[in-house]
Amino acid sequence: MRGWDDLYPLPVPPSWVPGAAVGILSLHFIQKFFFPYFWADLRYLLKVLTYGARMEMYRLQGRVVTVLDKFVKLAEKQPHKPFIIYEGTVHTYRDVDRRSNRIAQVFLQHEALKKGDTVALLMGNEPDFIHVWFGLAKLGCVVAFLNFNVRFRSLLHCVSSCEPKILVVGADLLGTLEEILPKLQKDVSVWIMAKESTFPNVHTLLDKIEAASEDPVPVNRCSANSLKSAVLYIFTSGTTGLPKAAVISHLQILKGAAGLWAFGATSEDIIYITLPLYHSAASLLGIGGCIQLGATCVLKKKFSASQFWNDCRRYNVTVIQYIGELCRYLCNQPVVSGIKVMPICLSV
Repeated sequence: MRGWDDLYPLPVPPSWVPGAAVGILSLHFIQKFFFPYFWADLRYLLKVLTYGARMEMYRLQGRVVTVLDKFVKLAEKQPHKPFIIYEGTVHTYRDVDRRSNRIAQVFLQHEALKKGDTVALLMGNEPDFIHVWFGLAKLGCVVAFLNFNVRFRSLLHCVSSCEPKILVVGADLLGTLEEILPKLQKDVSVWIMAKESTFPNVHTLLDKIEAASEDPVPVNRCSANSLKSAVLYIFTSGTTGLPKAAVISHLQILKGAAGLWAFGATSEDIIYITLPLYHSAASLLGIGGCIQLGATCVLKKKFSASQFWNDCRRYNVTVIQYIGELCRYLCNQPVVSGIKVMPICLSV
């Protein structure tokens, strides 16, 4: 009697199948051993290429969607979500949007600013740096970030080279203003983040912000005609001569803002920014990155190695920005017993 196997013999695989299986398995182990980050790198590359293709599609279609446009939409979509946490105070997306509207209204009423005019910003890390930046951007102005560590001759060079109509100075930098004021061009209107001024012909901003309207300025003031149009001037440190201005376009800001997203950060992350906002790492990758994600940032006045991990624990920080020697300073701090360092994602 014939068995089942005789009536229906099992199919014999082709001779090349075992060899192919061994080859695939070998490639898997070779990849794991020699290229352990291959798939992670591939995913990152695909994300970057996808984002680049989207930007190119926008360019070909004539669509101009800026980081500022994204922020305004987020202020409508998630108005109560914290955007900036500064020295324990929470500034929501709506708070920042409304205060930047107030600043835009002040300059709209008191200065004859035109779309495309340049305004120089000399301020340290504080929420009003972002409020002034966004408020001027809503007027279609090009904002020049001035390095507050640069003094006198170099600072005057920065101001004259970007030819601003207005110079806005933070309250903690009035000593720097006093140094350059006698030599400053007479056609530059100076505003300080204070309610009173002891300087002649210097305008105050804080008192006018309180009285200004929160209504948005006309959309045509901030609408961009091209992704390649200039929107920021960011100066070099001047280590090899006088500082030079890098011209930053809307497209470059969009690319920088996509960095945290490309590295895997999400809207649930809390980003710790200790770098100076006049630097592109803090402003474009940091603030711009938070907007791209719709996330929250913790803004520090100045980097402090001794307070760094305490701040991270206090605010449940999940992402930090690393640049230069920052990590070396942190590693050189004395070990404190009883403090456990949380897992952290680093972004450059």
